[in-house]
Amino acid sequence: MHATIATSTARPARILRWRVVDIVVASVIAVASGVIFWAWGQLYGPISAPVQAVLPGFQGILNGPWLFAGVLGALVIRKPGAAIFTELVAAVVSALIGTQWGIMTLVSGLVQGLGVEIVFALFLYANWRLFVALLAGAGAGIAESVLDLLYSYPGAKAGFAITYAITTTVSGIVVAGLLSWLLVRALARTGALSRFAAGREATGRV
Repeated sequence: MHATIATSTARPARILRWRVVDIVVASVIAVASGVIFWAWGQLYGPISAPVQAVLPGFQGILNGPWLFAGVLGALVIRKPGAAIFTELVAAVVSALIGTQWGIMTLVSGLVQGLGVEIVFALFLYANWRLFVALLAGAGAGIAESVLDLLYSYPGAKAGFAITYAITTTVSGIVVAGLLSWLLVRALARTGALSRFAAGREATGRV
């Protein structure tokens, strides 16, 4: 009797192997994100220049739109590698369209995706709540700020480096973490994610 009850109430085992639908949807997310990356790249220069001139280091607050793809992809797919896949493919798409950063666009995509991936891996790909999404956004921001300070701002003074790292991380938390989590919730309620655990949770079908 007890064994029967336990079996009937247990949650279905998590399957971490990628399905065809996972690859397709992750690719769609990545391509759409890549177009957004490219568009934001066109706007970034004119916006960041005056910010950097007036408040050096605060231009990091503008980095969020490049950090969200990994978090969004991971929240939807919920499989190992989803964050790196979506962020890196998005970077490839952005680079193919044309960016001023060349090959470093791909390096940024890999680093950002890795920052997100590490966070979800620490939670064993089993916790997709808001606070974990926020941590993942922070992971992307921290990873990108380290790369930028090493490559784009080598030898920067401590005050600038700290300010840039903090503002980039905050941007990652808000844009990549919070907004991605809210977007997944909104999409799930429409039924668009019915083939994913994120969609079933939102509708009460686990």
